[in-house]
Amino acid sequence: MTLSKRVSILEPQDLQQMLESNTVCLIQVTSNAVFSQAHIQGAIGVEPQELVCGIPPATGRLPDRDHLQMLFARIGYRPDLNYVLYDDEGGGWAGRFAWTLDVIGHDGWQYLNGGLHAWHAAGLPLVGGTAAAPALTQPNIRIDSAPIAEIPDVLAAIEDPEQQIWDARSAQEYNGLRQSSARAGHIPGAVNLDWLDIQDPSRQLRLIENPATLMAERGIDPSKAVITHCQTHHRSALTYMLGRLLGMDIRAYHGSWSEWGNRQDTPVECP
Repeated sequence: MTLSKRVSILEPQDLQQMLESNTVCLIQVTSNAVFSQAHIQGAIGVEPQELVCGIPPATGRLPDRDHLQMLFARIGYRPDLNYVLYDDEGGGWAGRFAWTLDVIGHDGWQYLNGGLHAWHAAGLPLVGGTAAAPALTQPNIRIDSAPIAEIPDVLAAIEDPEQQIWDARSAQEYNGLRQSSARAGHIPGAVNLDWLDIQDPSRQLRLIENPATLMAERGIDPSKAVITHCQTHHRSALTYMLGRLLGMDIRAYHGSWSEWGNRQDTPVECP
């Protein structure tokens, strides 16, 4: 896997060697219940709902700046820290935090491949209970729109041969056989590659070993600019993160199908 210079992927043993550095900040994106049951010593817990606006119908859109300001103050955000991200589900929520770091202009991050499952399978220690709260900071959060796609960007991408739309939902959703919004189907011209297909269940939900090969087989050209989405920009946060790790020009449509499919003025294809 050819990685972007600003971001990288870690295996559990790599992270274990890094933990002696006081410039590493571990972020576990799980529910508080899971965090209390098991986390890596020194990790800071972030709940998934802290990363989304929660406002219907497009509940997965980016929270407003004030909300992000409170979140990053709570976790003691510092721009000089090296953030290592992981979750318990194969990278969706870790990817959402990675995208959020990109949105606030943080200079790079690392992903623990396979997250909690891979760490545990490697025989490395986990602890339970609550963690000490980090020292509060007062970051001046600014929103960088470069990683964000909105409806006009998606409409433009439909007509642009140099751009692609990556639909990370299931084939059933893509083909309109499973409906979660007012309208079913997919964005015209979008390429379907399910987020589950880039996870390897036989290796503790790590990313598959040759994702670029699978992407090419499904019609995703890494040399083109990509906009990725799912239903709420949770699943597509994993595909966004993979694109970043591969050095692709990729953005996330955070409104996703919950926004697109609940409008009447956006084009839809349905076989």
